[in-house]
Amino acid sequence: MAETAILALGGNALIREDQRGTLEEQYANALAMALSVRSLIRKGWNVVIVHGNGPQVGNLAIQHEGSTDL
Repeated sequence: MAETAILALGGNALIREDQRGTLEEQYANALAMALSVRSLIRKGWNVVIVHGNGPQVGNLAIQHEGSTDL
């Protein structure tokens, strides 16, 4: 029976501490994660991906809160 990995992929996985969080940085990090997930799948793992709550969620909340005054 295959092992199962549950991966929470969210904002902190998309933006490293030393990064500003640009689209290019997040894209590169997402690609690296996708390649790692692909490697697990190729090794026979069952992979379940769930979302995490990272900085992007907080930023969206701030944007939403600010838009109520418009």
